[in-house]
Amino acid sequence: RPFSRVRMKEGEVMIGTQVAKVIQSINPAFPVGCHVVGRCGWRTHTVSDGTGLRCLLSDWPQDVSMSLALGAIGMPGLTALYGLEEVLGLQAGETLLVNAAAGAVGSIVGQIAKIKGCRVVGSTGSNGKVAFLKELGFDEAFNYKTVNSLEEVLKTASPDGYDCFFENVGGLFSSVAIPQMKEFGRIAVCGSISTYNDTNPQTGPYPHLTMIFKQLKMEGFMVGRWEHKNPESLRRLMAWKKEGKLQCREQVTEGFENMPAAFMGMLQGENIGKAIVKV
Repeated sequence: RPFSRVRMKEGEVMIGTQVAKVIQSINPAFPVGCHVVGRCGWRTHTVSDGTGLRCLLSDWPQDVSMSLALGAIGMPGLTALYGLEEVLGLQAGETLLVNAAAGAVGSIVGQIAKIKGCRVVGSTGSNGKVAFLKELGFDEAFNYKTVNSLEEVLKTASPDGYDCFFENVGGLFSSVAIPQMKEFGRIAVCGSISTYNDTNPQTGPYPHLTMIFKQLKMEGFMVGRWEHKNPESLRRLMAWKKEGKLQCREQVTEGFENMPAAFMGMLQGENIGKAIVKV
Protein backbone atom coordinates (compact mmCIF):
# COMPACT_ATOMS: atom_id res chain seq x y z
CA ARG A 1 0.00 0.00 0.00
CA PRO A 2 2.68 2.62 0.79
CA PHE A 3 4.36 1.96 -2.57
CA SER A 4 1.09 1.99 -4.49
CA ARG A 5 0.16 5.32 -2.93
CA VAL A 6 3.48 6.86 -3.98
CA ARG A 7 4.05 5.20 -7.36
CA MET A 8 0.55 4.70 -8.74
CA LYS A 9 -2.52 6.65 -9.73
CA GLU A 10 -6.00 5.16 -9.89
CA GLY A 11 -6.50 3.26 -13.12
CA GLU A 12 -2.81 2.52 -13.75
CA VAL A 13 -1.37 -0.99 -14.13
CA MET A 14 -0.64 -2.55 -10.74
CA ILE A 15 3.07 -2.39 -9.92
CA GLY A 16 5.07 -5.61 -9.82
CA THR A 17 8.23 -7.28 -11.07
CA GLN A 18 8.30 -10.23 -13.43
CA VAL A 19 10.63 -12.64 -15.17
CA ALA A 20 9.66 -12.70 -18.84
CA LYS A 21 10.78 -14.32 -22.08
CA VAL A 22 11.50 -12.08 -25.08
CA ILE A 23 9.27 -13.31 -27.93
CA GLN A 24 9.89 -10.52 -30.46
CA SER A 25 12.78 -8.04 -30.62
CA ILE A 26 14.71 -5.55 -32.75
CA ASN A 27 16.94 -4.67 -29.78
CA PRO A 28 20.29 -6.53 -29.96
CA ALA A 29 20.67 -6.25 -26.18
CA PHE A 30 17.58 -8.42 -25.73
CA PRO A 31 17.46 -11.11 -28.44
CA VAL A 32 14.45 -13.36 -28.96
CA GLY A 33 14.50 -16.24 -26.50
CA CYS A 34 16.40 -14.51 -23.70
CA HIS A 35 14.86 -13.97 -20.28
CA VAL A 36 14.68 -10.58 -18.57
CA VAL A 37 13.65 -9.13 -15.22
CA GLY A 38 11.60 -5.96 -15.35
CA ARG A 39 9.16 -3.88 -13.35
CA CYS A 40 6.45 -4.40 -15.94
CA GLY A 41 3.53 -4.63 -13.53
CA TRP A 42 0.60 -7.00 -13.64
CA ARG A 43 0.34 -7.90 -17.32
CA THR A 44 0.75 -10.97 -19.50
CA HIS A 45 2.66 -9.19 -22.31
CA THR A 46 4.71 -5.98 -22.41
CA VAL A 47 6.04 -3.79 -25.21
CA SER A 48 9.32 -2.21 -24.11
CA ASP A 49 12.22 -0.21 -25.54
CA GLY A 50 14.50 -2.02 -23.08
CA THR A 51 14.50 0.71 -20.43
CA GLY A 52 14.51 -0.82 -16.96
CA LEU A 53 15.02 -4.39 -18.18
CA ARG A 54 17.98 -6.54 -17.25
CA CYS A 55 18.93 -9.95 -18.56
CA LEU A 56 19.19 -12.85 -16.13
CA LEU A 57 22.71 -13.84 -15.12
CA SER A 58 24.33 -15.20 -18.27
CA ASP A 59 25.33 -18.42 -16.51
CA TRP A 60 22.03 -18.99 -14.69
CA PRO A 61 22.02 -22.75 -13.90
CA GLN A 62 19.45 -24.85 -15.73
CA ASP A 63 18.49 -26.65 -12.52
CA VAL A 64 17.63 -23.39 -10.69
CA SER A 65 14.16 -21.99 -11.31
CA MET A 66 14.25 -18.60 -13.03
CA SER A 67 11.49 -17.46 -10.66
CA LEU A 68 14.20 -17.14 -7.98
CA ALA A 69 15.22 -13.95 -9.83
CA LEU A 70 12.13 -12.49 -8.13
CA GLY A 71 13.09 -13.90 -4.74
CA ALA A 72 16.30 -15.15 -3.17
CA ILE A 73 18.42 -14.34 -6.25
CA GLY A 74 16.63 -11.05 -6.82
CA MET A 75 15.29 -8.02 -4.98
CA PRO A 76 14.33 -9.80 -1.72
CA GLY A 77 17.73 -11.52 -1.51
CA LEU A 78 19.51 -8.24 -2.22
CA THR A 79 17.39 -6.50 0.42
CA ALA A 80 18.43 -9.10 2.99
CA LEU A 81 22.10 -8.89 2.02
CA TYR A 82 22.35 -5.09 1.99
CA GLY A 83 20.35 -4.72 5.20
CA LEU A 84 22.73 -7.08 6.99
CA GLU A 85 26.01 -5.89 5.49
CA GLU A 86 25.55 -2.23 4.57
CA VAL A 87 23.11 -1.09 7.27
CA LEU A 88 23.71 -3.37 10.25
CA GLY A 89 27.34 -4.29 9.62
CA LEU A 90 26.58 -7.71 11.11
CA GLN A 91 29.62 -9.45 12.61
CA ALA A 92 30.32 -13.10 13.41
CA GLY A 93 29.23 -14.06 16.91
CA GLU A 94 26.49 -11.44 17.17
CA THR A 95 22.81 -12.14 17.89
CA LEU A 96 20.25 -11.07 15.31
CA LEU A 97 16.47 -10.73 15.69
CA VAL A 98 14.33 -10.78 12.54
CA ASN A 99 10.54 -10.61 12.32
CA ALA A 100 8.33 -11.72 9.42
CA ALA A 101 11.11 -14.29 9.38
CA ALA A 102 9.45 -16.85 7.08
CA GLY A 103 8.77 -14.30 4.33
CA ALA A 104 10.69 -13.63 1.13
CA VAL A 105 13.18 -11.29 2.82
CA GLY A 106 13.19 -12.57 6.39
CA SER A 107 13.95 -16.18 5.48
CA ILE A 108 17.03 -15.05 3.52
CA VAL A 109 18.09 -12.65 6.30
CA GLY A 110 18.25 -15.50 8.80
CA GLN A 111 20.16 -17.82 6.49
CA ILE A 112 22.78 -15.22 5.53
CA ALA A 113 23.24 -14.40 9.22
CA LYS A 114 23.90 -18.09 9.90
CA ILE A 115 26.41 -18.20 7.02
CA LYS A 116 28.16 -15.30 8.74
CA GLY A 117 28.40 -17.19 12.03
CA CYS A 118 25.66 -15.42 13.99
CA ARG A 119 22.95 -16.51 16.37
CA VAL A 120 19.50 -15.92 14.86
CA VAL A 121 16.11 -15.51 16.51
CA GLY A 122 13.06 -15.39 14.22
CA SER A 123 9.46 -14.36 14.80
CA THR A 124 6.69 -15.61 12.51
CA GLY A 125 2.93 -16.12 12.43
CA SER A 126 2.19 -19.86 12.38
CA ASN A 127 3.50 -23.13 13.80
CA GLY A 128 4.20 -24.36 10.26
CA LYS A 129 6.40 -21.35 9.66
CA VAL A 130 8.22 -21.96 12.96
CA ALA A 131 9.04 -25.48 11.73
CA PHE A 132 10.26 -24.00 8.44
CA LEU A 133 12.60 -21.60 10.27
CA LYS A 134 14.01 -24.50 12.28
CA GLU A 135 14.69 -26.32 8.99
CA LEU A 136 16.62 -23.26 7.82
CA GLY A 137 18.87 -23.39 10.89
CA PHE A 138 17.43 -20.57 13.00
CA ASP A 139 18.61 -20.97 16.59
CA GLU A 140 15.26 -19.87 18.03
CA ALA A 141 11.89 -19.36 16.37
CA PHE A 142 8.44 -18.62 17.78
CA ASN A 143 4.85 -17.94 16.71
CA TYR A 144 4.10 -14.43 17.90
CA LYS A 145 0.35 -15.08 17.61
CA THR A 146 0.33 -17.80 20.26
CA VAL A 147 2.91 -16.64 22.83
CA ASN A 148 1.58 -15.34 26.14
CA SER A 149 4.12 -12.51 26.31
CA LEU A 150 6.20 -11.24 23.40
CA GLU A 151 8.53 -9.55 25.87
CA GLU A 152 9.15 -12.77 27.79
CA VAL A 153 9.72 -14.93 24.71
CA LEU A 154 12.26 -12.43 23.36
CA LYS A 155 14.07 -12.39 26.72
CA THR A 156 14.09 -16.19 26.91
CA ALA A 157 15.37 -16.52 23.34
CA SER A 158 18.31 -14.19 24.08
CA PRO A 159 18.67 -13.23 27.76
CA ASP A 160 21.63 -10.94 27.00
CA GLY A 161 19.66 -9.00 24.39
CA TYR A 162 20.18 -8.40 20.68
CA ASP A 163 23.08 -6.83 18.80
CA CYS A 164 21.04 -6.37 15.61
CA PHE A 165 17.37 -6.23 14.69
CA PHE A 166 16.15 -6.59 11.09
CA GLU A 167 12.75 -4.90 11.26
CA ASN A 168 9.98 -5.87 8.84
CA VAL A 169 6.87 -5.42 10.97
CA GLY A 170 6.84 -2.19 13.02
CA GLY A 171 4.02 -1.32 15.40
CA LEU A 172 3.72 -3.16 18.71
CA PHE A 173 6.48 -5.66 17.92
CA SER A 174 8.97 -2.86 17.47
CA SER A 175 7.91 -1.23 20.75
CA VAL A 176 8.57 -4.49 22.61
CA ALA A 177 11.80 -5.39 20.79
CA ILE A 178 13.70 -2.10 20.97
CA PRO A 179 14.09 -2.14 24.80
CA GLN A 180 15.75 -5.57 24.44
CA MET A 181 18.57 -4.31 22.26
CA LYS A 182 22.10 -4.37 23.65
CA GLU A 183 24.01 -1.14 24.16
CA PHE A 184 25.13 0.24 20.77
CA GLY A 185 22.64 -2.10 19.07
CA ARG A 186 21.76 -1.53 15.42
CA ILE A 187 18.31 -1.68 13.81
CA ALA A 188 17.70 -1.89 10.05
CA VAL A 189 14.16 -0.78 9.18
CA CYS A 190 13.16 -2.64 6.03
CA GLY A 191 9.38 -2.74 6.44
CA SER A 192 6.44 -1.99 8.70
CA ILE A 193 3.81 -4.43 7.45
CA SER A 194 1.70 -4.20 10.63
CA THR A 195 0.95 -0.53 9.86
CA TYR A 196 0.53 -0.53 6.06
CA ASN A 197 -3.26 -0.62 6.03
CA ASP A 198 -3.92 1.51 9.10
CA THR A 199 -6.55 4.17 8.54
CA ASN A 200 -5.60 5.79 11.86
CA PRO A 201 -1.88 5.94 12.70
CA GLN A 202 -0.74 3.82 15.63
CA THR A 203 0.58 5.73 18.61
CA GLY A 204 3.31 5.08 21.23
CA PRO A 205 5.00 3.91 23.29
CA TYR A 206 7.84 6.02 21.96
CA PRO A 207 11.40 4.60 21.90
CA HIS A 208 13.48 7.77 22.15
CA LEU A 209 14.71 7.44 25.75
CA THR A 210 15.64 3.79 25.23
CA MET A 211 17.53 4.76 22.07
CA ILE A 212 19.38 7.52 23.94
CA PHE A 213 20.34 5.49 27.02
CA LYS A 214 21.35 2.41 24.98
CA GLN A 215 22.91 4.57 22.23
CA LEU A 216 21.09 2.65 19.53
CA LYS A 217 21.37 3.22 15.78
CA MET A 218 18.20 2.87 13.67
CA GLU A 219 18.29 3.31 9.89
CA GLY A 220 15.63 2.90 7.24
CA PHE A 221 16.76 1.76 3.81
CA MET A 222 15.70 1.02 0.25
CA VAL A 223 17.43 -1.71 -1.73
CA GLY A 224 18.09 0.57 -4.73
CA ARG A 225 20.74 2.52 -2.80
CA TRP A 226 23.32 -0.16 -3.61
CA GLU A 227 22.20 -0.93 -7.16
CA HIS A 228 25.78 -0.54 -8.39
CA LYS A 229 26.66 -3.66 -6.37
CA ASN A 230 23.85 -5.83 -7.73
CA PRO A 231 25.78 -7.87 -10.33
CA GLU A 232 28.38 -9.00 -7.79
CA SER A 233 25.77 -9.46 -5.04
CA LEU A 234 23.51 -11.62 -7.22
CA ARG A 235 26.47 -13.88 -7.99
CA ARG A 236 27.20 -14.21 -4.25
CA LEU A 237 23.58 -15.20 -3.60
CA MET A 238 23.65 -17.69 -6.47
CA ALA A 239 26.91 -19.19 -5.16
CA TRP A 240 25.33 -19.76 -1.72
CA LYS A 241 22.32 -21.35 -3.41
CA LYS A 242 24.54 -23.72 -5.46
CA GLU A 243 26.57 -24.60 -2.36
CA GLY A 244 23.39 -25.59 -0.52
CA LYS A 245 23.77 -22.80 2.05
CA LEU A 246 20.64 -20.93 0.91
CA GLN A 247 17.27 -22.67 0.80
CA CYS A 248 14.70 -20.88 -1.35
CA ARG A 249 11.04 -21.57 -0.62
CA GLU A 250 8.35 -20.27 -2.98
CA GLN A 251 4.57 -20.20 -2.77
CA VAL A 252 3.46 -20.52 -6.40
CA THR A 253 -0.04 -19.55 -7.58
CA GLU A 254 -0.99 -20.51 -11.13
CA GLY A 255 -3.00 -18.23 -13.40
CA PHE A 256 -2.96 -14.50 -14.12
CA GLU A 257 -6.56 -14.24 -12.93
CA ASN A 258 -5.47 -15.38 -9.46
CA MET A 259 -2.98 -12.54 -8.92
CA PRO A 260 -5.30 -10.44 -6.68
CA ALA A 261 -5.99 -13.41 -4.40
CA ALA A 262 -2.26 -14.27 -4.21
CA PHE A 263 -1.41 -10.65 -3.43
CA MET A 264 -3.98 -10.34 -0.65
CA GLY A 265 -2.91 -13.70 0.75
CA MET A 266 0.70 -12.49 0.92
CA LEU A 267 -0.36 -9.39 2.89
CA GLN A 268 -2.30 -11.66 5.26
CA GLY A 269 0.74 -13.87 5.86
CA GLU A 270 -0.45 -16.96 3.98
CA ASN A 271 2.83 -17.54 2.12
CA ILE A 272 6.07 -19.18 3.22
CA GLY A 273 8.98 -17.65 1.36
CA LYS A 274 8.38 -15.67 -1.84
CA ALA A 275 4.87 -15.42 -3.27
CA ILE A 276 5.03 -16.09 -7.04
CA VAL A 277 2.32 -16.07 -9.70
CA LYS A 278 2.98 -18.26 -12.74
CA VAL A 279 1.33 -16.96 -15.91
